[in-house]
Amino acid sequence: MEYIISDRVQTLKPSAIREIFKYAADPTVVSLSAGNPAPEAFPVKEIAEISNKIMTENPIAALQYSVTEGYTPLRKAVGDFMKKEYNVGRDFDDLIITSGAQQVMDLITKSMVNEGDTVICEAPSFIGSLNSFRSYNARLCGIPLESDGMNLEALEKALQNEKNVRFIYIITNFQNPSGVTTSLEKRKAIYALAKQYNVMILEDNPYGELRISGENVPPIKSFDEDGLVAYAGSFSKILSPGMRLGYVIAPKPIVQKMVVCKQGEDVHTNVWAQMVAHQFMTEYDFKGHLAHLRDVYRKKASFCMKLLDEHLVPNKITYQPIEGGLFIWCQLPEGVDMADFCKQAVLRKVCVVPGNAFLTDEKEQCRSFRINFSTPTDEQLEKGIRILGALAKEIL
Repeated sequence: MEYIISDRVQTLKPSAIREIFKYAADPTVVSLSAGNPAPEAFPVKEIAEISNKIMTENPIAALQYSVTEGYTPLRKAVGDFMKKEYNVGRDFDDLIITSGAQQVMDLITKSMVNEGDTVICEAPSFIGSLNSFRSYNARLCGIPLESDGMNLEALEKALQNEKNVRFIYIITNFQNPSGVTTSLEKRKAIYALAKQYNVMILEDNPYGELRISGENVPPIKSFDEDGLVAYAGSFSKILSPGMRLGYVIAPKPIVQKMVVCKQGEDVHTNVWAQMVAHQFMTEYDFKGHLAHLRDVYRKKASFCMKLLDEHLVPNKITYQPIEGGLFIWCQLPEGVDMADFCKQAVLRKVCVVPGNAFLTDEKEQCRSFRINFSTPTDEQLEKGIRILGALAKEIL
């Protein structure tokens, strides 16, 4: 039989990261490619206690159908937390719980973007979001990233010249893959440009609670007085990615359409997971848990950067030190073929993610690759980075 694939997904390719996972599954391979939380970051004991309590005291609520917008106590807890801690949320906003923040990207694109409309993104940017935008045949316009965020001149030029720009997609803190944090000055400038050109902003902040140094920078959504910003948050990096919990805070007309779209996708987000998250936020030391995560990743990131300084930097592979998140963006010297370097690393049993996987146009030249430090053990980190350093020395 000849299988007909829709035009919408005909040209979509599998996620490069998911493909690399196939190699990383080999126990002899050191995976520096995943973005998984550290095993010691999971509050296993607390989740087990809460789950037992739910199934003992209120099992039907956890096992029955629920409302699409999300478990009401969790919606309130998240809304209260975001308002108190970050001044996020206005009277014109609403909040829904999604099946991971990835679903926010899908729902907002489905709700706002017609085929051929433009989505402006950082270049590089998170491949999962890029593929969501591509799946609706959006035109992607990449804006080069500088050390403090998007190049504002290039952003304004795109807003002037691109047709039907629906939103600007930006990962404001410890950007995946680059690790860049957008400065407050640029956040305000991006908001001003969005207001000037009447364009929405989709602010994605899955790593914001994982700051290991420096001062917190207010979210763009915190100074949104014009209903221009949709804010995507996630429990994946602070509680559990397997529970698939995210949320969006956005103007009510957009949220209403996202709810309708979600009803056609999965009806509602996992109720048990929502109940667990609510009790963890309200009955346990949630802030203490976040502080623990920062301690874990502060140690792992520092150790990783020390290894990079010892093994990669002397062999002309550079990187930008990070203040949080889970990733470090490394750049090869001119003349070194990035794709071949990543392939040679795999042959030596080390997986990294090639940088072109994160570009709006994967055919563009790229000399960068992404490594993750949260998943591997210290021993694996040391082994993997030592092998990368030896490989670089050999190639040079």
